[in-house]
Amino acid sequence: MTVRQEIQARTGREVSIGAVYATLERLQSKGYVQSSHGDPTPERGGRSKRFFRITKEGLAVVSRTQRALQSMSEGLGIVRSHT
Repeated sequence: MTVRQEIQARTGREVSIGAVYATLERLQSKGYVQSSHGDPTPERGGRSKRFFRITKEGLAVVSRTQRALQSMSEGLGIVRSHT
């Protein structure tokens, strides 16, 4: 749930919990995140929380993606609007 709230706070867009979990599952299958379960809590009806953390491979992909986006955005400085 925290991931969903963070996405919504940063983007201002509603995100379904199903979409968040589907994305996290895909990232886990690619080795970019790992998950673990915490202890069950009474507040959650005896269910445990699932925690995700990024892996070394995931950090490397994020870094490459950030560099690529930065490189692409630098080129936008020369584009002028003709409206």
